[in-house]
Amino acid sequence: MDQKGQSESRVATEVAPRAVTADEVLAYLTRHPGFLIDHPELVDQLTPPAHRHGAGVVDMQQFMLQRLQTELARVKGQQRALISTSRSNLTSQTRIHAAVLALVGATSFEQLIQTVTTDLAVLLDVDVVTLCVESDTGPLPRPPLPGVQLLAPGAVDRLLGVGKDSLLEDEVRGDPGLFGSGAGLVHSEALLRLSIGSHAPAGILALGSRKPHKFKSGQGTELLCFLAQALEITIFQWLDIEA
Repeated sequence: MDQKGQSESRVATEVAPRAVTADEVLAYLTRHPGFLIDHPELVDQLTPPAHRHGAGVVDMQQFMLQRLQTELARVKGQQRALISTSRSNLTSQTRIHAAVLALVGATSFEQLIQTVTTDLAVLLDVDVVTLCVESDTGPLPRPPLPGVQLLAPGAVDRLLGVGKDSLLEDEVRGDPGLFGSGAGLVHSEALLRLSIGSHAPAGILALGSRKPHKFKSGQGTELLCFLAQALEITIFQWLDIEA
C-alpha cells in the first residue's frame, strides 16, 4: 500500500468510534445505580423485561408503572385545578351578570343607590358594598344616605393610583372612610374607580369581604371593572350629567 493509502487508512481508523460493549454498559450502570433517576427520559426508550421475581432481578415494568402512575396523578391534579377554576369563574360571571341586571332594573335613582348598597352584597357574596364619592364642599359632612361615603378631593387617585381603575387587597383592616360602620367586617377589599363624567366627582365602588383572600392582588378584574362601568352608565343616565 502506498503512503497515501496508509494515511487514509490511519485517518479512518482514528475517526471511527469504538462500539461500546454490553459488558461495559452493565459495568457503568452498576457503578452508577442512580443513572435512570437522573435521566428518567431514558425509561421511555427502554424495552422492559418480562415480569420476573427472584434475587437480584430488577423489575423494570414495576419501575415504569410507578412512573406512569406518578405522571397520571400529576395530570389528574392539574385537571381538578382547572375544573375548579372554571367553575369559580363561571360562578363569578353569573353573579356579576345578576348584579348588572339589578342595576339597570332600578326604577329610580334612589332605588339604584339602595340596590348598590344593599342588594349587591348578597348578589356578589360579599359583606359590605359602599358607594364612595369625592366631595369638595369643605369639611366632609355626614354621608347623606346609608352606604354612601364622602371622600376628600383627590382621594380616589391616592387610593387607587393615578390612571388605575381597580385595587384588590387581601388581609386588610377595613377603612371606616370607605366602609363606614361595616369596616370591622372587612378583611379583603376590591376598590373600583367610578368615572361618571368630567362634570361629576370621582368615585369608588367599594366591595368588602370578611374572607381574608376573597380579593387579592393578581386576581383578574375584568368582570369587576365591567360591573363598575355598568354602574357608571346607569348613574350617568339617571342624573343626566353632561359628559
